[in-house]
Amino acid sequence: MNVAAAHPVKLGGVHHAAYRCKDAKETVDWYARVLGMEYTSAFSEDHVPSTGEYDPYMHVFLDAGNGNILAFFELPNQKDMGRDENTPAWVQHLAFRVSSEEELLRAKDHIEGLGIDVLGPTHHGIFKSIYFFDPNGHRVELAADIGTDEQYSELKKVAMPMLEEWSATKKAPRHADWLHEIAREENAAKG
Repeated sequence: MNVAAAHPVKLGGVHHAAYRCKDAKETVDWYARVLGMEYTSAFSEDHVPSTGEYDPYMHVFLDAGNGNILAFFELPNQKDMGRDENTPAWVQHLAFRVSSEEELLRAKDHIEGLGIDVLGPTHHGIFKSIYFFDPNGHRVELAADIGTDEQYSELKKVAMPMLEEWSATKKAPRHADWLHEIAREENAAKG
C-alpha cells in the first residue's frame, strides 16, 4: 500500500536537521575540516521567533550535499549540553552517505589522520559504515551502500512482517538474517 500517494502532506525532503552544539564556530570549522561541509548561513537572535522567549542563540547551517542541510544551535544561556543518559551513545547519530566503499576507506584514512578515533568499517549487509564523534559528542556515521537491487527489494518486502513481529514479541525478527550471513562470508574470505 502506497500511503504517500494518497496522503494530504506532500514532503519534498528534509529541509534541515538541527542539533545543539557547544561552540558554533568550532562546530562549523570541524565539519568543514573533517567532512568538507560548506558553511552556508546563520541566524542569530536574542528572542526565539516561535515562542518569543528571551534565549539568545546562534543557528548555523552546513551543506551536507544533495540539498541536505545540517544545522546547529549554540545556546549560551542554557545549562551545559548533555545527552540522553537513558539512550546508549550508539543509538542517536547523524549518518551521511558516501558514494562507494573506496570513498568510505579514504574518508576513514583522512579522519584518522586528523587524530579522530574511527570505528569500522562495520558491515551491515547492504552497506558499510564508519563511526566517530564530533566535538559536541554527537556520533557521526559515514555509510556506503553496497547492496544489490534484489537485496533492497527483499528488505522492502520483509519490512512490515519484521515490524509486526517486533511489535508483538520485542525480539529481533529473523526475516533478514541473510544480511548477517553476507557480512560473515565477507569477513571469512578476508581471513
